[in-house]
Amino acid sequence: MRSFDQIENIFFIGIGGIGMSALARYFQFQGKNVAGYDKTPAPLTQKLKAEGMEVVYTDSIAVIPAEFLDLEKTLIVYTPAIPADHEQYLYFKKLNFQILKRAAVLGMITKNHFTMAVAGTHGKTTTTAILGHLLKESGVKVTAFLGGICKNYESNLIVAGDEVMVVEADEFDRSFLNLSPNFAAVTSMDADHLDIYGENQQLQDSFKAFADLVPSEGKVFVKNGLSLQGTSIGIEDDADFSIQKISIENGSYFFSLKTPSETIENLQLNLPGRHNLMNAATALSMAITYGTPISELRKALASFKGVDRRFNYIIKSDDFVLIDDYAHHPAEIHAVHQAVREMHPGKKIAAVFQPHLFSRTRDFADDFAESLTAFDEVLLLDIYPARELPITGINSELILGKIGHHNKQLVTKENLPLAAKKIGAEVLIIMGAGDISEEVEKVKQIFQQ
Repeated sequence: MRSFDQIENIFFIGIGGIGMSALARYFQFQGKNVAGYDKTPAPLTQKLKAEGMEVVYTDSIAVIPAEFLDLEKTLIVYTPAIPADHEQYLYFKKLNFQILKRAAVLGMITKNHFTMAVAGTHGKTTTTAILGHLLKESGVKVTAFLGGICKNYESNLIVAGDEVMVVEADEFDRSFLNLSPNFAAVTSMDADHLDIYGENQQLQDSFKAFADLVPSEGKVFVKNGLSLQGTSIGIEDDADFSIQKISIENGSYFFSLKTPSETIENLQLNLPGRHNLMNAATALSMAITYGTPISELRKALASFKGVDRRFNYIIKSDDFVLIDDYAHHPAEIHAVHQAVREMHPGKKIAAVFQPHLFSRTRDFADDFAESLTAFDEVLLLDIYPARELPITGINSELILGKIGHHNKQLVTKENLPLAAKKIGAEVLIIMGAGDISEEVEKVKQIFQQ
């Protein structure tokens, strides 16, 4: 297998994915020629093109730029989400190009650097982004691969040197077992991806295998109460790193952090929700253990702006609030509900939710209904299938029927803006991991008319 030094050209099959595009940006920063295929144009692929990468939207061989057909100098990186009959993939495979999954490439990068990896069924994207930002702003030479667009950088890649690699460790398809972490964090281990794992115990075992990748001189950081050994992190508890003395002022949290050796006072986080306090505590514990100065961390945390589609305020006025969020698991919906009630007490709060995957809907229909029942009004869209074929009897009506009140309805994308306006909510939150984000602008426009 050739080293990255011997590679001049890298072609990404699925370049528009959030993880793939971060790698593409990294290799372009390293001076490689980067191009790729994706199924359809999107804001992210348009940005990659603006940054100088060629992106094609057909899998025809004819559209591959000529330099990427050089067998000796080209690496092909692909996502497992591509169809088995993808013409470009089959062509490269037939001619014996060096072809690697995204997870394997990220694993190769981490082998040669001090790596901090953040895993968890939820919380990992924001935690990784906070950690990357804390280290960069504190003067650490860091490169961070993020699973979302960090608002501070308008990118899913932070580049400030290569002393430390910060990576979001993805449990889907057991991808995180390719990594070589020196520090590893696990933010949560709730049942998910059962289409891949079959049963929850298999998922738990994979997180244990991930934690076991850390060498004896490394560190594992875990949310207090998880069934893993390591440095514990919590809120108002007896964890090794524990957030204490929480107050809210003007929509921001102020708190102290008890560490194994001291208590750090007067920390500020400008993100809503106790789940984000946990994310911040995890990132802080890793940065502090690495040796980053507290004074620098305090300033860096206060300047963190968040990640796109994580409790993202689209409209914020006295009469109406519109929020966009990536929540697609019952535990995430619970966390969003806690945050929105805390930040907007006494308001009528409605949720728009697009379920993601037929299998996830089947596995967690009762839990989805319970988490959505907490909202005053619920609008449900059809299931976003992503990589799946339909499953008989599994649809959004399954969740709707289980929601414990009558303020609920099924809506189509076409009638969503009008339906959202008619329910008279003071706070409206749009949630889901599918293409629901494309409807947010239309909803915003009808409320601004």
